[in-house]
Amino acid sequence: MSDLTIFISPKGFEREHIITIQTNAIRSWKALNRGVDIVLIGDDPGVAEAAKSLGVRFVGDVRRNESGTPLLSDIFEIARRTSDAPLLAYVNADIILFPEFVDIAKRIAVSEEKFLLVGQRWDLDQRALIDYSDGWEARLKEDIRTRARRHPIGGSDYFIFPRDCFRSIPDFAIGRSGWDNWMFYEARRQGWKLIDCSEAIDIIHQDHDYAHLPGGQAHYRLPESAKNVELGGGKRTIFNLSDCDFALTKDLELKRRPFSFNRALREIEIFPLIRMNSKFLGNVFFALFHPRKAYRELRAKFGKKGKR
Repeated sequence: MSDLTIFISPKGFEREHIITIQTNAIRSWKALNRGVDIVLIGDDPGVAEAAKSLGVRFVGDVRRNESGTPLLSDIFEIARRTSDAPLLAYVNADIILFPEFVDIAKRIAVSEEKFLLVGQRWDLDQRALIDYSDGWEARLKEDIRTRARRHPIGGSDYFIFPRDCFRSIPDFAIGRSGWDNWMFYEARRQGWKLIDCSEAIDIIHQDHDYAHLPGGQAHYRLPESAKNVELGGGKRTIFNLSDCDFALTKDLELKRRPFSFNRALREIEIFPLIRMNSKFLGNVFFALFHPRKAYRELRAKFGKKGKR
């Protein structure tokens, strides 16, 4: 039995740069060498061949939406159904991992029953295949120190959780905005520990363009992203890393996020969402805390209806 299954529905292995960064990412997962099972899901061009070449599992058949985009709900279900690992990890296909990724996940699982591990990334311009011979970890950590840029707080490029979590997920379109923020919200709503591992877990995101998306647009500008937000319950469920209630320090201590005035206000604001499961009161509290934003949203909403 594996300790952890990493799963993803990657982009097609067609463009040279995408082939390079996805190969770099998957080879780093293979190099973890800690009871890790890896599965690539989806029959986009070249994925089956890449899985065979890299020595990882492949499942081609996945449900898709009307635009042909794989559905996250089915991807999660396939990963759970085809794995016996106690821990699952969704990781974006351009993300380089280090061994602490698995070690920390297993460490948390010893003391916690249900949780979600997330964290910030380092952005790096990586154009060539990476040498994963002895010393690769130290070389890439040096790249982080000298060349990488810390990505702003927002979503997460990885999600580690026990296999019994996230058994019910809306039909989000993968590779579009909104669903990762919903994962934060759902963990808080369920009362699972939402743990920010940014200080303890380094991950590298390899820079890329958006040529693989319709019109070459960034994912957050696409209609499927708006649909994801709608499926997740609307804008109020767009949580981010600042909504984590716990953090893992560099010394691997799991601590509740320290009290601050702004944090207290935020917890009051989201109380109806995560404790009362009330979207209506969530909107009311949002309007109380952010009257100008609420007013602008209301004007935009009724403005669109008027045009129709």
